[in-house]
Amino acid sequence: QVQLVESGGGLVQAGASLRLSCAASRRTISNYAMAWFRRAPGKEREFVAAINWSGGRTNYADSVKGRFIISRDNAKNTVYLHMNSLKPEDTAVYYCAAGSASYSVSNESPNYDNWGQGTQVTVSS
Repeated sequence: QVQLVESGGGLVQAGASLRLSCAASRRTISNYAMAWFRRAPGKEREFVAAINWSGGRTNYADSVKGRFIISRDNAKNTVYLHMNSLKPEDTAVYYCAAGSASYSVSNESPNYDNWGQGTQVTVSS
């Protein structure tokens, strides 16, 4: 299985930007669809963004569309989430996930069987 480690979270003010990174090890991510999910306090985990194995297709939750960008660098075995115009409601633990490339840009968490430990993002108003 691929091991995933997220980084880049922190405390920022509303309107700021952050870039999350997800570094993979043990296996190359070029064989995987990759995604970001998040869990806000008191809420269930929700889909944020996904990218297919080549980076040619992406999918976003409506709540982040136009503000967040998911990208990947297969040579560096890393996936990124560029977050712009952050809002207090973006506060959550953000998780990186890897799944079979056949799932392409799925927004369903059961399709991802490798997960990182998460990184906290807090946006103050």
